[in-house]
Formats: sequence, C-alpha cells, structure tokens
Amino acid sequence: MGLLATFLLPTVPAEASAPLRTHAASKGKFIGAALATSPLSNETAYRNIAATEFNQITAENAMKWDATEPSQNQFNFSGADAIVNFATQNNQQVHGHTLVWHQQTPGWVQGLGASAMRSAIQNHISQVVGRYADNPAVVSWDVVNEVFEENGSMRSSFWYNTLGQSYIADAFRAARAADPDARLCINDYNVEGINAKSTAMYNLVSSLRQQGVPVDCVGFQGHLAIQYGFPNDLQQNLERFAALGVQVRITELDIRMQMPRNSSKDATQATYYRNVINACLAVTACAGVTIWGFTDKHSWVPDTFGGEGAALIYDENYQQKPSYTAVHDALAAGTGGNDTTPPTTPGTPTSSDVTSNSATLSWSASTDSGGSGLAGYSVYREQGATDTLLGQSATASINLTGLTPNTQYQVYVRARDGAGNLSGNSPAATFTTSEGPVGGGGCTATGTVQTQWQNGYVVQPVTVTNTGTSAVNGWTVTFTLPSGHTLAGSWNASLTVSGQTVTARNAGYNGNLAPNASTTFGFQVNRPNGNTQTPSGYTCA
Repeated sequence: MGLLATFLLPTVPAEASAPLRTHAASKGKFIGAALATSPLSNETAYRNIAATEFNQITAENAMKWDATEPSQNQFNFSGADAIVNFATQNNQQVHGHTLVWHQQTPGWVQGLGASAMRSAIQNHISQVVGRYADNPAVVSWDVVNEVFEENGSMRSSFWYNTLGQSYIADAFRAARAADPDARLCINDYNVEGINAKSTAMYNLVSSLRQQGVPVDCVGFQGHLAIQYGFPNDLQQNLERFAALGVQVRITELDIRMQMPRNSSKDATQATYYRNVINACLAVTACAGVTIWGFTDKHSWVPDTFGGEGAALIYDENYQQKPSYTAVHDALAAGTGGNDTTPPTTPGTPTSSDVTSNSATLSWSASTDSGGSGLAGYSVYREQGATDTLLGQSATASINLTGLTPNTQYQVYVRARDGAGNLSGNSPAATFTTSEGPVGGGGCTATGTVQTQWQNGYVVQPVTVTNTGTSAVNGWTVTFTLPSGHTLAGSWNASLTVSGQTVTARNAGYNGNLAPNASTTFGFQVNRPNGNTQTPSGYTCA
C-alpha cells in the first residue's frame, strides 16, 4: 500500500502559532481529545489547551450509562451538559461515548430479563441521544462498544447472553430514531490491524448494513504500546472498511510505554503518533483522530497497566512532548508553517441543476499569496446562530446532495489554505429545492416483519422498487398501523403519522431510483401485549 514510504516522508517544523485544530481543519479532518469533567472545571491549563488545540471532543466518562442513568429512569446530565456546553463555546464537535457497553453499566440493567432489558435500551438511548438531537455540536455517537472477544467471537456480555446478537441492531435503530441526523458508530480495541477481531468486525458491519441497520461509521480505538510494535497494515485496514461505505475514525488513541520514560522511548512514541495521523490523512473516509486525553497528568493508563504510562502528547506539567510535535507536523506537512495570510474572499455562489435533494454551486475562485497554497473551499448554510457545513470542495464548484425537498437554502463559501488560514465569507446566495417526489414511472413497496416480541416488532426491510421506465428522484410510501399500535422509531426514511395512517418519505440519500432499482427503509412499532397484528396496505407513489 506504499504505507512505509508515507510514514517516512519529511515534515515541516512545528509553528507554535498554529494549533493542531487549525492544521487538521486545513486537511478536512478533526483532531480531538477525550475530556474529563473535573479538570475541565478546576484546571485552567487543561481547559485552555482543550479549547485551543482540538476541534472535536469526546466525554471520557460523562456520557456513559452509569453517569447518565445510574438508577432506572433517573437521569443525570450534569457532566454531559458540561462537555457539550464547553464544545459549543469553543466551536467544537462532540462525539457521544458510549450508549451500550458491557462496562460502566449499572447493576440494575445487568439483572433485567430479555423484555425489560430491550425496553431499557430503547428508553436509555431515546433519552440520552434525544436530549442532544437538536444540538448542532453533538454530531455522532458510539452506539455499541467492544462487542467482540480477541478471537473474533461475540463477547459473552450480559447483553449478548440475555438478548443475543440482536441487541446490536436494536441499539442502532433506537439511536437513529432518537436522532435521524447523527452519525452512528461501532467501536472496538485491538482492531487497528487486520486480524481475527477486525475481520469479525468487518463481517458484522457488512452484514448489518446489508440488513439496513444504520451503521454509519467504525471506530478503531488505538490503545497502542511501543513494546508491541506498530500495526503497519492500519491504512489498509481503514481502506477495506471504507469500501463498505462507512466513515472510519481513530477514536481513543494513546501510545503507552514501560516506565521510566526516556528520549529513545519518546522518539518511538512520536513515530507511532505520526504513523496514525498519516494513515488517517491517506484515507479520504477517515474523519479524524481523537486522542484519549492529552496530558499524562490525567491518563487512565498508569491505573490500568502496571508499570506503564506517559502515553499522551503533553506531560504531567502540561508541557508539549515530542509526540505533540509529531502530531502537529504530520497535520501541517506541506502547509508552509509560517503562512498567516488568508486567501482572498470567494465570489458570490451561483446555483444550477437544483432538484428536490441536490444542487450545484459555483463561484469565482480565491487567490492565495501566503505561500502555502489554496487547499479548498467550505460551503455553509446560514441558520441563525449556528451555521451548518454543507460540504467541501477542492475546486470553485460543488455538487450538494442530501438536501431537503421544498426548502430554501441561504449559503456562503469560505476558502482555506494549506496553513489553515480562512478567508472571509463570500456574499450569500439563496436557492430553493423543488418538491419531491418528481419523475416518471410507478413504484411498489413490500414490508417484511423481521422480528417480533410480546409488545412490539420491527419491519425491515420495506423494499421500495421503481417499476417505471424512467428514473425517479423521490418516493412516498403509505401503510396502515393496526389499532393500538404506535410508531417507536424508523430509519432510512422520514415517517409521519395521521391516526393509524403512516406516510414514509425518502431520506436525502435514497430518493433517486433508476428503473428497476430498489432501496429499503425500516421501522419499529409498539403494540398491546398479546396483539399479533402487523401493518397492511403498503402503497407507493
């Protein structure tokens, strides 16, 4: 894969005035850190570094089950809210960690029977994910965490022993129902290289996605140690997962050493950090890298691995280590570290080829005289206090997809250079997507009941097929719920209910169907105990 050559490329010197997040953003990536609430509240140095250096954060413990729901249906969001508020104040995105895990889950959950445990999962995810569903800072979640043994078999956790493997799909569907826009991830450790465990993960993700389970991304934790060697097939492994259509990310990176620390160990550690960053930079689908903490003062490693430590990029006194420089220089490579001159402001974007869920924008190009080169453009939608990133492009045009039908978009463009400098906002332009569905031909919809229990069931897939002779770029399916049945969640479509009639409309990404092409969506329903009816009367337009 040319991996070794990539890792040995020379890097430019670190520039103190350019934080990690600046260089990461210039490459279209995030660089993140896991944060703990106590030092965030009590240590100025911790808080300042967290705000300055990182554009993504993960709650180290504050969003886990034992922190958010220690007693059944008694929720505590104080720590989680503190993390989200900090991120909002510092223009950072939040990755929620973690919803379903065999550790740090209260005993009251572990002792439940199958039906009660399934309900507990649904309620917990609904409450925790739902709390932040409308918060633009919270963009993704680790839905299930560490489901495999080292040999690739399913972990014999209380989840698996009580519910079987179905708990994984149930959790993802509950998360999609709670926040249709969040990116949903599966996460594990010792899966960085290609081995039995990562291959089991690969097969599971492939199978779940084929079933329509909304697995959007895969997290590779990255708890490494210099004495065990580096997984040199990391990039190849990321690429094979990316080929499944998922986003990949390094979620919990730290690189421990046997103490005491010395300069030789520091150099090896720095090389490992650089290797991880370069692997992510080389894979388009890799969204970024999150370091599990950032200062050795607050690392979990010494308490977990006897005689080991010094795993992070700042030492216990908040001084940068060689590993910090390695991360910085890998992110800044080729970006002309002393450049502080932003590109010129792009021209007003013009829209063309506007459909119900897509549009093409073009604008007059920016110029850059700072010496680091024009890296590309970011397109934003104006939405009150918080603007939304719609897409990025290396050229002065972009095709936006996944837009909402019959919706007005007011957009502007910013240019960025290789050093992370941002231009001013271009003048705004407005366009409105057309109503959907449009296009010729007919369609059919067929629903399949996948699983049932006493008081509920999952219909997956509902297969929508274009039976016409021309392409369509939108569809609507209606069906009837039996009396007393209520919709509990859905995925891959937007569902509305009037009485017992349900109307399902395509999502932004699955409305375009060529003749004879098909797509699927699914939903979950609650029903009275003992009632065995299921929906009927599927029609498609």
